[in-house]
Amino acid sequence: MSDWDPEDPVAWREGGAAIARRNLVWSVVAEHVGFSVWTLWSVMVLFMPSDVYGVSAGDKFLIGAVATLSGATLRFPYTMATARFGGRTWTVFSALILVIPVVATVVILANPGQPRWMYLVCAALTGLGGGNFASSMTNINAFYPQRLKGWALGVNAGGGNLGVPAVQLVGFLVIAWAGDRQPYWVCAVYLVLLAVAAIGAAVFMDDLDVPGVDLAAMRAAAVDRDTWLISLLYIGTFGSFIGFSFAFAQVLSLNFAADGQSPAQAALHAAQIAFIGPLLGSVARVFGGRLADRAGGSWVTLAAFAGMVVAAGVVLVGQTIAVQAIGFVALFVLSGMGNGSVYKIIPSVFEAKARRLPIDDDARSVHSRAMSGAVIGIAGAVGGLGGVGINLVLRQSYQQSGEATAAVLVFAAFYLVAGLVTWRAYIAVPRARAEATTPGAASAKLSA
Repeated sequence: MSDWDPEDPVAWREGGAAIARRNLVWSVVAEHVGFSVWTLWSVMVLFMPSDVYGVSAGDKFLIGAVATLSGATLRFPYTMATARFGGRTWTVFSALILVIPVVATVVILANPGQPRWMYLVCAALTGLGGGNFASSMTNINAFYPQRLKGWALGVNAGGGNLGVPAVQLVGFLVIAWAGDRQPYWVCAVYLVLLAVAAIGAAVFMDDLDVPGVDLAAMRAAAVDRDTWLISLLYIGTFGSFIGFSFAFAQVLSLNFAADGQSPAQAALHAAQIAFIGPLLGSVARVFGGRLADRAGGSWVTLAAFAGMVVAAGVVLVGQTIAVQAIGFVALFVLSGMGNGSVYKIIPSVFEAKARRLPIDDDARSVHSRAMSGAVIGIAGAVGGLGGVGINLVLRQSYQQSGEATAAVLVFAAFYLVAGLVTWRAYIAVPRARAEATTPGAASAKLSA
């Protein structure tokens, strides 16, 4: 599809909106399934009793860290994939290739006692599903006009993030129905869903023939200060979401076991609760994007980090599993809102920068779209690395003290720093510039 211009109001009303919506729907479906495959091992570890599979609690956190690292790293090349191959073509391919890690998971779990490196390799392959996020977001970013990007990107990402609680809920149902020794049913469900996603994308999505993210845009974004500031904020929001998504069930299981439950009981009770956090966090991402469209991404992001500091405090002072679980769920919700609001900051910042360039409107639109897409990919990848940190810090904390206290203190300190960066870079400094250049601008709403 050539000559696509979502900023043209007439073309948007006369069919453009419907085309964008159709692509958004199937982008969400494919990304949703991709997220489920990426976080498959957050469920599989509940099916892996240590006495059968020979993996410790620390090994399980390491498996989560490897899957997160792989998915985050793959977001760099995936960011440029839709510009090179087309959104529809790449979505079909990226769905079908996920059959490999799902089948591999079935094989190695059906044969307990494998060396640890085999579990780590299989977990790394599921990271292909994490890469889907970057290609999906850059694709949808090109379909929607500036005024709707916060909502569209929030829906796309939130619908994709729902893949995390979905696979965990499927895992709970399998444990409740078939017991903790038959994880194959979880994988069977996702083999079917991958086929649905690939066929739907092939039939209903479009390849845009417009300038997108390429190496030049990635290089330009890589030397831009805002790219790395936004990436830092995304470590705190998405990094927390994906890191806790892998770790929450394991933390609950360890807490229930410490409370005297058998490993099987602890796994079942953890599975009953674990999906709630990612579910609410995914829904909150949509509302975070919508709220950012109205109130400004920077203000919503600042509020999210302030709330996350408080939620981390609840986890620290909680004396019961229930109170600590509430604190973790609050972290999911607030990080989800922050996910949506940070992604609203991206197009706002680079649209403002493009307006200052001495080029015509068409060139500004192309430049803004390419830079926003590149930063979405870079921030998504760097933010995903925050999930690696979550799992490694938790692993170290449990190995040293048998509890998560030290890890949560580290998380709270990071949220405080991220909140200060948000205030300084995207609220205080833009406001000061506006006051210096435009009389009375202090009361104006900041678009970022």
